Formats: sequence, C-alpha cells, structure tokens
Amino acid sequence: MPTANILNLFDQTVYYGTLTVENGRIARVERLGPERPDEPYILPGFVDAHVHVESSLLTPPQFARLAVVHGTVATVSDPHEIGNVLGVAGVEYMLREAERVPFKFMFGAPSCVPATTFETAGATIGVRDVRYLLGLKEIGYLAEMMNFPGVLHEDPEVMAKIALANAFNKPIDGHAPGLTGADAQRYIDAGITTDHECFTYEEGLDKARRGMNILIREGSAARNFEALIPLLAEFPEQIMFCSDDKHPDTLAIGHINQLVLRALAKGHSLWNVLRAACLNPVLHYRLPVGLLREGDTADYIIVDNLQNFQIRQTVIDGQIVAEDGQSNIPDLRSQHVNQFNCEPKTADEFAVVAEAGSDQIRVIEALDGQLITNELQLTPKIINGQIIPDLEQDILKLVVVNRYQNVPPAVAFIKNVGLKHGAIASSVGHDSHNITAVGCNDESICQAINLVIEAKGGLSAVAGTPPHEHDTEIMSRRAFLHLTTTPETQLLPLPVAGLMTDTDGYDVAAQYATLDLFAKQELGSTLSAPFMTLSFMALLVIPALKLSDKGLFNGNAFTFSPLQIVK
Repeated sequence: MPTANILNLFDQTVYYGTLTVENGRIARVERLGPERPDEPYILPGFVDAHVHVESSLLTPPQFARLAVVHGTVATVSDPHEIGNVLGVAGVEYMLREAERVPFKFMFGAPSCVPATTFETAGATIGVRDVRYLLGLKEIGYLAEMMNFPGVLHEDPEVMAKIALANAFNKPIDGHAPGLTGADAQRYIDAGITTDHECFTYEEGLDKARRGMNILIREGSAARNFEALIPLLAEFPEQIMFCSDDKHPDTLAIGHINQLVLRALAKGHSLWNVLRAACLNPVLHYRLPVGLLREGDTADYIIVDNLQNFQIRQTVIDGQIVAEDGQSNIPDLRSQHVNQFNCEPKTADEFAVVAEAGSDQIRVIEALDGQLITNELQLTPKIINGQIIPDLEQDILKLVVVNRYQNVPPAVAFIKNVGLKHGAIASSVGHDSHNITAVGCNDESICQAINLVIEAKGGLSAVAGTPPHEHDTEIMSRRAFLHLTTTPETQLLPLPVAGLMTDTDGYDVAAQYATLDLFAKQELGSTLSAPFMTLSFMALLVIPALKLSDKGLFNGNAFTFSPLQIVK
C-alpha cells in the first residue's frame, strides 16, 4: 500500500495519497493532501509503442528482465522478424514465451511476411493466417503495413488483411517512410492509424495534420527524436514514444525513460511527455495496462522526483518486478526453434567480374542513424578484371546469403561503413533474415559468414589481419565473454531462429558491447551501431537502394537495379 505523490494523467494533477492494491488491482486511491515535493512520486508505467523484441537479440523473458528496470511495463510488439523465419509458429512461440513473465507484451499479427516478393523469407503469413492470429485474444492489432504501394494500388491481399483488422475492431499500424500529401491521405483513409517511419519534421507534420498518430522513434540505429519532438507540443494526443529496434547493450542502459528525460530537457510539458510515454499507447491500442484509476490493474512506477525520474520500483499487476536498479524477473531458459539450411561458402563465390562497357557501379550510401540510404553512382576499383573494395574511398563489399537454401549469394557495394580491414556478418537481416555481411576482402567476408552458418545464427566479426592488441579495454572485455572468440574472430551465437538468445540478458548486453567495440576500434567502423545498420541493408521497403538475396533493389521504383552501369 504505497503512499507518495500520485500523478493523475487525465486531469493533470498531483496530490499526496495512498494506493490500496488488492489481488493485483487498485482497490482505492485515497487523497491525503497537496503535493509533497520531497516525497517520491507514483505514475503509470512507460510503454514502448512499437518494438520488435527480436531486435534486442533476446527472447521475451530476457527482454522483460532488462526493460522493467527502466520503468517499462508494456510493449506494443511486432513479431514479424520471427514470422519471416518460422511463420505463424514463430508468432505463437513469442506468445508462449511472453506468458512466462509478469510483463505486458501486446503482439500484433504480421501484415507483410514476406515483406516483398523480391527476397526469400523462411515463411509466408497469408490472409488465412492473419485471420487466425487476429482471432487470438493475445493479438491486439494488425502490425505495420509496410506494403504501402499495395495499399495505394488496392492490392487484393493487402486490402483483405486490412478488412480483417477492421472486422476484428483492432488497430492497424503503418509504415510509410516519405509518404506525404494525397498519397498519405489515401493510406490513412484505408484505416491505418500510426506511423513510426517519419524521418523529417515536415513529413510528421503532414501526417499528424491528417489525423495520424506519430510514433517518435529512438532505437539503436534509427533515431528520429530530434527531428520529430517539436510535434509533441502541437499534437500531444497523437504522439507516442517507441524504440522499434533496440540492441541489448543500449536496452541495458535505458529505454523509454531516456526519451522522457530528453523531452523534458527540451522544455516540453510534463503532462505532454507522460501522455506520449504512458497514456496514449494504452488508450490507442486498448492495452490491458492500468493508469492509476480505481479498478485498474496495479501497473505503475515509483520515482524519486519529476526531474531525474530515477526508478525506485516498477510494479506490474501489483507485483514488484524491479527495485532500485535490480530486476526481479527470473533468468529463464527457452526452447531453441530455428530454420537454417545453407552450407558454408567459399571466397570465390563473392567475386564480381567487371562487365565490358561499364565504367560505374551503383553503391549504397549508408546513413548513420537512419534506415534510409542513398544511391551513388561511382567509378569502381578493378584489379585483374574484378571489382573489389576501394578502402581509400570507403567503398566495401556487401553480401547477402540466402540462409534457407543453397543458392549463389547476392553481391553489391556500400559506402560509409568505414571498416579498414576484416568483415562483419549477421543472420539478423530485416526482414527476411538472410545472412548479411560487409567487408574489405572476399576471404574475410567468407570467414565471417561461415562463422554464422556454423552456429546456425549469430553475429560475427573477423579481423582479416592480425590485430594490434593495443586496447586494454577490448582485452578485458574479451575475457568476460561466455563464447568462443580469439583476437582475430568474434561470435555471438543466436540459436533461437537465428535472431535471439535465451542466455542472461545482461551477459548478452556485455557480449554485444564487446563485439560492437571490436567492429569499431579493431576493424575501424565509423558507424554508431555497425551491426544494427548492417541488419537494415536488406530492408527493401525503405528507400533508396538495398540488397536482397536476389539482387540490388531500388526502393523508390520498387524494382531491381543492375549493379554495373553499362553506357
């Protein structure tokens, strides 16, 4: 029966009072007097309004263990990552795992599996599957409709899935980067209510004025907070906070609480900030999350004050799930489900023969902190009739290997990754989750890919040349790793669908941080999150140029583009 300052987000008042909790619900809220600034504060818990749990590299129980420490009590979770690997069975796996811990995961029915027909996924989730999933009480919405061209052109399958969501009276999430004006209105008129892909203020403003809910995203790779946060003052009832994709090292440090502090530091109203962090997601998605009203489930956080929001306790259904920086959610092991059918590769499979009459190639320009890329047309470096990486121009080789069947790899080139030697590879490759690798030479790329194949999923890095062991921090952190590494190679296995691990989330966070540091300080990457950025280089629905297992793809024209430009 906690007694503290209680925040009422509906009438925007603070008073000193007592909550009486019985059987996991708030039985009474008693006002004892005016606010006492020297006492703690009770407020509703934070909600991540759009996240792919799989991108944390952690199973749902491990994700929850880390998230509750930061005051998060619920997530709106799109399971299309594991859906692309295992189909409906993968979604059901996430539902089962979520039930094992006291945390409020709201999962959606994936709307676009596979995301496009221009890539190879491990499964398909069709109209019949969506009908089945939407009929489950654990499924609260139709997950992000990435196929916005399908919406605009009224593709029958796309429209059938939207119609099902409307029939079940469940919200429909959007995903339409760069879409504005009349096309955005048509997308909204189809019944789509949110977008987390706005990357400019002007785009967010256009969609907000048309009634769309704008999710301000700040994840490990895509970061749109600075561009979009001015919208909070203009549209407080339409703004929510989300992470979308959050790697374990950053999740161990903070979550939605970080966006709360940043928004307050920019001078935004406390009540508007808490609407975005706590209230709007619960109301929009009809989440089973309490908001400190009598009869609500007892879901709340206790903080020291309203300046630093230091979390004293996180409470879900009346149970203290985190206290003073320590998680009370148990460290649970999970079943390892997977689909990984490709065999090890050889370096000569990644060779690119220069075509006669071609003097330029299309190069993907990676943009740090963004999912969008640019298309560059540059003069390649050619030796012995082969196009090779040009390290002086920071043009590296990018490879996508189909993990579901043995077929030749797709090869392209990318700028702005910054590696000086070696390679990195990952089986986390949105959205179909084939193996994506980038490197300075074919031998290193092959070695990094084969480490992932042999583990049947994971993140890897290889030095390519014997590294100089000059960084004591790297060496001390290597000693912490609970996996097989050498000074020349690093591997973080992901045995659950090639996307996640069920080992201790805090250990995984430290392991990932070591791998990230290796890619930056040993191999030279200039990206803030090299593995997260790499994972989006096969995401075809985000313009402008990406690489699928079938080839180089133009996300604006929605068609393949040849690597070499023949005059």
